[in-house]
Amino acid sequence: MAIGSFNQRRQQGPISDMNMVPMVDVMLVLLVIFIITAPLLTHAVKVDLPKASSAANITKPEHIQLGIRKDGSLFWNGEMVPATSLPVRFAAEAKRDPQPELHIRADRQAYYELVAQVMSSATKAGIVRIGFVTDPTAAQ
Repeated sequence: MAIGSFNQRRQQGPISDMNMVPMVDVMLVLLVIFIITAPLLTHAVKVDLPKASSAANITKPEHIQLGIRKDGSLFWNGEMVPATSLPVRFAAEAKRDPQPELHIRADRQAYYELVAQVMSSATKAGIVRIGFVTDPTAAQ
């Protein structure tokens, strides 16, 4: 921008500043044009895909309910079993396809050592999916 001086004798010459307003207007018009035309430039290739209809084959694997009481007694799907028979049963179940899940239901006062031994025996036999069943209503 031209700044005038306080000297009154000096003649006013032509202002040689560049006016930026028309250039900004042109740039804004170009921006609007590009915003409008950009979505139109996407090219889509139409492909006829084969159609197939099938129903989902959802097979839920069986699960083993293993109950552990406070006194150390074990229950295999509701049937009382000795602790020595667990490795044999786990090995037989691990060979099945699909492999069943092991759901452990332990009493609140059951010893952690017994639960850890059962889990160790199951993983040694090849059972890979082990879960704990809890009762959400008995929160204390």
